[in-house]
Order: sequence, then C-alpha cells, then structure tokens
Amino acid sequence: HVQLVESGGGSVQAGGSLRLSCAASGYTYSRYFMGWFRQAPGKEREGVAAIASDGSTRYADSVKGRFTISKDSAKNTLYLQMNSLKPEDTAMYYCAARPYWVRQYNDWGQGTQVTVS
Repeated sequence: HVQLVESGGGSVQAGGSLRLSCAASGYTYSRYFMGWFRQAPGKEREGVAAIASDGSTRYADSVKGRFTISKDSAKNTLYLQMNSLKPEDTAMYYCAARPYWVRQYNDWGQGTQVTVS
C-alpha cells in the first residue's frame, strides 16, 4: 500500500520561502515519476514540478527559477523548495507518484496548504 504524506505548508509573506516535504512509504518501483501539483480555489489542478527516478526534472513556466524539486531516495522523501513566493502561488499543494509505464499519476497525498500574502 502506497502512502504519500505532505508537510511543510504554511503562511508566508510575498518574497518568502517554504520547503514542502512528501514522505513516501510502500513505494517499490525502481523507475517512476514523482511530482508536485497545486490547486487554488476555483481553479483547476496544475502541475508544478516533476522528477523522474533518474533525477531529471521539469517545471511549470510559472515557477521556473523559483521552485526546485528534489528527492532523497535514502529517506524516501520528495521536496519542493519554493523561493520568491508570490500571492498567486497560494494553493493546496499535493505530491503524487506513478510508475514510469503509467500515464496518469495514480497515488496522491492529502495535500498541504500554502498561503502567500
């Protein structure tokens, strides 16, 4: 059974930083993708950043240069370092995972709220 648990959300002023963590348990695939998504009230969920098991990364244009996704395989933890935060970054942030052969993310965490004022 796969479990993803996010933490690290909170309230911060514009220009500040937060680091989100996602602790993964029960994930046994050696080739996979993990990602961060966010959903603001009244808006569709959007992909923020993703990282593959080989370490390659990709980012949404809106966060390039400000956010960094990383993983610590020894700790089974995914991170999202968020710098230069803007009010438009306010959203519920979710981590997700999928084996490389699955097209859609199929394991999700419960989310952590980020509020930028």
